[in-house]
Amino acid sequence: MLLFPHLGELGSATMHLLLVIGVGSLVPLMVDPQRRWHRAVLLSVAGILALRYMWWRATQTLAPADFSLDMIGSWLLFGLEAFSVLGSLSAFLILSRYKLRSNEADAHAEWWGEEEPRVAILIATYNEDKEILERTIVGAKFLRHRSKEIIVCDDNRRDWLREFCAELDVRYIRRPTNEGQKAGNINHALDSLAEDAVTPDFVAVLDADFVPHRGFLSRSLALFHDPEVGLVQTPQHFFNQDPIQHNFNLGRSYPDEQRFFFDHMQPSRDGWGIAFCCGTSSVCRWTALREIGGFNTESVTEDFMLTLALQNAGWRSVYLAEPLSEGLAPEGLKEYVTQRARWCLGLMQIARSSLGPLSSNNLRLRDRWSVLDSILFWTTTYPFRIAAIIFPLLYWFFDIIVVDARLPDVLSYFGAYYFWILLTLNFLTRGMVVPILNDVSQLLGAIPISRAAFTGLLKPHGHPFSVTAKGGDRSKVVVQWHLMMPFLIGFILTLVGLLLGIVFDQFATFSAGDGKWVILFWSLYNLLVLAVTCLACIERPRRELHVSDRPERAVFSADGRQHELWITSLTMDTVRIRGLQVPPQTRGHLVIDDIPGRIETYAIAEVADGLRLQLLPTEIQREAFFVKFYADGHEPGVTEVKLRSLARDIFRSIGPRRD
Repeated sequence: MLLFPHLGELGSATMHLLLVIGVGSLVPLMVDPQRRWHRAVLLSVAGILALRYMWWRATQTLAPADFSLDMIGSWLLFGLEAFSVLGSLSAFLILSRYKLRSNEADAHAEWWGEEEPRVAILIATYNEDKEILERTIVGAKFLRHRSKEIIVCDDNRRDWLREFCAELDVRYIRRPTNEGQKAGNINHALDSLAEDAVTPDFVAVLDADFVPHRGFLSRSLALFHDPEVGLVQTPQHFFNQDPIQHNFNLGRSYPDEQRFFFDHMQPSRDGWGIAFCCGTSSVCRWTALREIGGFNTESVTEDFMLTLALQNAGWRSVYLAEPLSEGLAPEGLKEYVTQRARWCLGLMQIARSSLGPLSSNNLRLRDRWSVLDSILFWTTTYPFRIAAIIFPLLYWFFDIIVVDARLPDVLSYFGAYYFWILLTLNFLTRGMVVPILNDVSQLLGAIPISRAAFTGLLKPHGHPFSVTAKGGDRSKVVVQWHLMMPFLIGFILTLVGLLLGIVFDQFATFSAGDGKWVILFWSLYNLLVLAVTCLACIERPRRELHVSDRPERAVFSADGRQHELWITSLTMDTVRIRGLQVPPQTRGHLVIDDIPGRIETYAIAEVADGLRLQLLPTEIQREAFFVKFYADGHEPGVTEVKLRSLARDIFRSIGPRRD
């Protein structure tokens, strides 16, 4: 450690930390996050500090190799941490590039000339409700691209859905069996399309709960001007809050958990030419799909597998970072965890497949690295979160010293690395990495995801496909005790360990030296993370809310009088207006921008600042509402952390929720 004149070791270590924080604070004034070499310099420093930290860990903090419990615990933690840092270094390298293609899409808009390419829009469904499917179908029908055919691929053989598709004048396809899950469902539809007199030029895939914005096809198709492009992926946005946002009331101050990936990691991957398909909201070239035989069924994550199959055949996958669709995020914690465990399992299946990074195939080196990076993410991030909770307990209860470190060294090596990473990533990602919340989002699914990771590597096949449930009754408070229990036990054990260590020396000796301060801070931090994780397992009631709703003007008429008012809340069924109160059951009409005609209404109840109305739209008005809510092109939700609002929302979430 570099010592400063006239300062002791602790003072010098503090100076190292302050220097890093000071330089990191100046970064926004000097660095353009869009410029490649600027990003590369920032992340190279992060890599150097990571390697410096791991060198210190390897040479100064490990127990001697004497086959003691200290050695086993110390070296096991170091091994987990080393693999985790390796995954971080891979991520830093990916993030050092960044590519946006909006200008390219502008330059090549309508490159096809007067005759629009024919597009088949496949909506894959299994158990979604009618209302969920209706808004997706209506959104697809109102796309600006005219030469299109909408095909509902029903893998649950529902007669009511066939009749509903006939009413909406869209094509309906079902198959007799369910082999290959979603990939098999899509392949069956592709085979049916191949028998048509005129086959499509492109195929768009939508999940049943994802509504395309009106420019989805026209913007995506622009990137197919390059004949080598086989697939264009667009980001996923969500019109509802994910479980963490909702349970802490953070929907207007903290982005959904997938924004980091879709807004930052995918554009960076595209900069390396390794952006991958994420299933819904993607468009693929018909000839490319037929050349590779459709979707590969070796993995439950057929989207990533499709990317590799295309790359293996010489096709390119590109990413258009524009909000062109929006859908339902998992509404409950069980669904949230199930979805991510399925993604993890599918990636492990890919690792063991014919398109795996170590298999004999035509993949480029960077494509193999792309898979290895994902493997490192799933197999290190979540197991290390579990280890971070368990290893301090080994010290408090069994006196096993897992980190033998002096406080000045911890500040100099770990502190410098941690704060540089925090400042750099938050600068590049608009504040997406929030301590505590970031830990909680990963810890919630750490156990089932870790199990899926190693189960998938050891036994890649024979696992059922878990569909992410959508909809259902969300009107009550639900405590997810089964999910909470490991975190509650961890909280109790950590608290007991701390108390025993403070009161009784025999439970935690002073043989760890300054390392005891490390374990003490570590344990206190774990208590905070575990407490917040337990709170996240208490699911609050949900009501329908479109997160892009903004106040707008409307005209309400009743009893022969008209009133120009503000709408403060609008759903498919109800509206809240400000500045007017009438008796319940009063009949009237409402005129809203983008909705044809006058909407019949009646008053439900008076509220503090106005009135709540029940809407009775016609079928035409109902379709117009779908377009207004989901397909008008607005980006739902928030895309960056708003610190002041975040602090306020967290404080408010502690108290009772207001309507």
